[in-house]
Amino acid sequence: MKNKLLFIIIFVFILIVGAKNSFFVVTEGRQAIITEFGKPVGDPITEAGLHYKKPFVQEARFVDKRILTWDGYPNQIPTKDKKYIKVDTTARWKIVDALRFIQTVKNESGAQGRLDTIIDGATRDVISNHNLVEAVRNTNAILKIVAEKNSQLKLKKQRGEDFLEEETAQDISTISVGREMLSTLIRDSAQKEADKMGIKIIDVQLRRISYERSVEAKVYERMISERKKIAQKIRSYGQGEKAKIEGRLDKDLKDIESTAYRKAQEIRGRAEAKATNIYAKSLNQGPKFYEFERTLQAYRNSLSKKMNFILSSDSDYLKFLKTFK
Repeated sequence: MKNKLLFIIIFVFILIVGAKNSFFVVTEGRQAIITEFGKPVGDPITEAGLHYKKPFVQEARFVDKRILTWDGYPNQIPTKDKKYIKVDTTARWKIVDALRFIQTVKNESGAQGRLDTIIDGATRDVISNHNLVEAVRNTNAILKIVAEKNSQLKLKKQRGEDFLEEETAQDISTISVGREMLSTLIRDSAQKEADKMGIKIIDVQLRRISYERSVEAKVYERMISERKKIAQKIRSYGQGEKAKIEGRLDKDLKDIESTAYRKAQEIRGRAEAKATNIYAKSLNQGPKFYEFERTLQAYRNSLSKKMNFILSSDSDYLKFLKTFK
C-alpha cells in the first residue's frame, strides 16, 4: 500500500514537472527558438501564446522582436578634406531571423558587441570618403537664400537706394550627398554584415558632430574674425549715415538762418524806409528846423575837448553859435 502511494506521488510529480517543461508562453514582443540538446530545431515561434515542446530534451530560447536601440561611442574621424571631427552615432535595429541570430551571436549582448564594430567601421568609411560639409548640411537651401539676398541687394543698388551690404560667405560649398544620405550609406554598408546575424538595421543617425579641439579653436577664431569684420562694416555704415544726417541738418540750419536773415533785412529795410519817409515829411514841414538840427548834430560829432579848430569869424559853421552870444 505504501509503495503504491509512493508510486502515485512520484508519477504525479513527474507529470507536473513534465507538463511544466512541455509548455511555455511566448509574450507579445518576443519570439522563441526551440533547441534540442543545444541544436535549433524547427522555425522560430513568433506568435504570442501558449506553445508545446518536448520535455527535458528541448529548451525554448527567447529573443526580442521589437525595435532595439544601439548607441555608439564618439569616434574621431578624418574627413576627405582633412578635417578631424568627432562623430556620435545611434541606430535602431531588430531581429528578423531568430535562428540565425542565435547561431551567430547567441543573445542581445553579443549582438550589441558586433554592432559596435560593424556600425563604427561603416561610419568611419563613409565619413572619411566625403567632405565635412556633406556631414553637416542636408540641403543646398542656404545657397538659394544667399542668391536671393544678393539679387535683392543688386536691385537696391540699381535703384540707388541706401542699404547695408551684409557679409555673405563666398566659399559656401554645394553638397551632392548630404547628412541624411550619409546616414543611409552607413546603414546600407553595415547591413551587409548585419544580414549574416539575422539583424535588420532600420536606420542610422549621426547624432552629434563636433570639431576636434584644435580645429574647433581655429573655427571659433574665424567666426570671431568674420563677426568683427561685419561689426566694423556696420559701424562704418552708421558713421556714414551719421555724416549724411548731420550734413542735412547743417544745410537745413543754414537755409533757415539765411531765410530768417533775408526776412529780417527786408523787414528792417521796409522799417527804415518808412522811418526815413516819416522823418523826411516831418523835416519838409520845417526846413529851418532841419538845418538847425543837422548843424547841432554836426557840432556833437565834431566838437570835443581834445580837438582844436581854427575858423574865421564869418564861417557858416559857427553861425548858430554866434546867435547865442
